[in-house]
Amino acid sequence: MDKRILVIIPCYNEEASLPALLAEMRAISDYDISILAINDCSTDNTAEVIASADIASLQLPVNLGIGGAMQTGFLYAQEHHFDIAIQLDGDGQHPPSELHKLIEQHEKTGVNVVIGSRFIARSGFQSTWSRRLGIRYLCFLNRLFTGSNIYDSTSGFRLFDKKAIAIAADLYPDEYPEPESLVLFTKYRLLISEIPVTMRERQGGISSIRYLASFYYIVKVSLAMFYSFIRYTKK
Repeated sequence: MDKRILVIIPCYNEEASLPALLAEMRAISDYDISILAINDCSTDNTAEVIASADIASLQLPVNLGIGGAMQTGFLYAQEHHFDIAIQLDGDGQHPPSELHKLIEQHEKTGVNVVIGSRFIARSGFQSTWSRRLGIRYLCFLNRLFTGSNIYDSTSGFRLFDKKAIAIAADLYPDEYPEPESLVLFTKYRLLISEIPVTMRERQGGISSIRYLASFYYIVKVSLAMFYSFIRYTKK
């Protein structure tokens, strides 16, 4: 594969997990991969860990959350003319050894977005029952707003092609970016594929979605997806 690939690693207080994750990334030699770590105003030693690594990095002056950090990464990918961007969370849940599955699916099908799912093959870390219950509800929302059966809509393990990068650089949601972006990409008629991958329990850091099954979260994400549905007109 001769396409240039950028792996975007959004980081917030990931000093415990980041060194091992970067070591795993360096072991990959099958593809032309560049790494961009985005420090989302961490309060631990994440900045020092990133600075000691031989990778591109951006230090955000304020905490933007996962959506803002990823949009920054998409802007970087667009500015530097990468063909593919892959989101790899800094907490170690997404094994770099699984990257090839996303890339191969994109090569085989030509889809614009590939989502790595914990819940198709049900292998590896499956999260708590309360989170799985919340994710089932999100699957219902996906069918309602996108017409697609996407089982792991909160997965941050994703591949984006150039077309998806351009849209995300301009319009990527900032509040609940993973489920909201599926509505956005559907409105822009992008092709989305979900494939089984094996994930791990987080190796460190703090989850940005700690109360997935709570009534508050369910109401907020439902409203956010509905707003995205009426906000973005079909292209």
